[in-house]
Amino acid sequence: MRQRHKPWADDYLKEKNHIVLENASVHKGEWRKVFNNDNPIHVEIGSGKGQFITGMAKQYPDVNFIGIEVAKSIIVSTVQKVDEEALDNVCLLNEDANNLLAIFAENEIEQIYLNFSDPWPKNRHEKRRLTYKSFLEQYQNILPDQGQIVLKTDNRGLFEYSLVSFSEYGMKLVEVNLDLHGIEDETNVKTEYEEKFSSKGHVIYRCKVKF
Repeated sequence: MRQRHKPWADDYLKEKNHIVLENASVHKGEWRKVFNNDNPIHVEIGSGKGQFITGMAKQYPDVNFIGIEVAKSIIVSTVQKVDEEALDNVCLLNEDANNLLAIFAENEIEQIYLNFSDPWPKNRHEKRRLTYKSFLEQYQNILPDQGQIVLKTDNRGLFEYSLVSFSEYGMKLVEVNLDLHGIEDETNVKTEYEEKFSSKGHVIYRCKVKF
């Protein structure tokens, strides 16, 4: 996602620190206390401008959502959406996904969403892909048995790579959909990229996997 520098981002994020939390690691093992309930917690890694996570939060008010986005210039858009909608079941983290084990305790998260992640197509960048085995090891730690990962992408190369990576790691394929928009799924909340790419005729792929 192209980033446009926003010099006001730092001050804005500090002002909205009830939405985008600082020092995320201090909440490790205590995330239900942050939301003040015992509802399941779902995490979106790479929440972008927030269309998906805010849409999901409105559709599933009994689920808590945590969005992780490393780019300050992008996460501010999500903060604005959460603030405008007054969503109390969303919080955001301006963090790197490499640090998941420092943020979440074992079995603390019920579901993870990987939406239109950077495909890192060059072989030398394989370890950066969010479905590389080192990331799967982190997901397995923070998800319970039968915890689910949902992947959506328009990049066939990343989709195929991910299916192989999941399989080699011993994960169970719950769904493999080669044309998400070719079926009627009223529960599907579209991301900004999903709308953009599908409008250009790109096929949208989705898979759901469990450990």
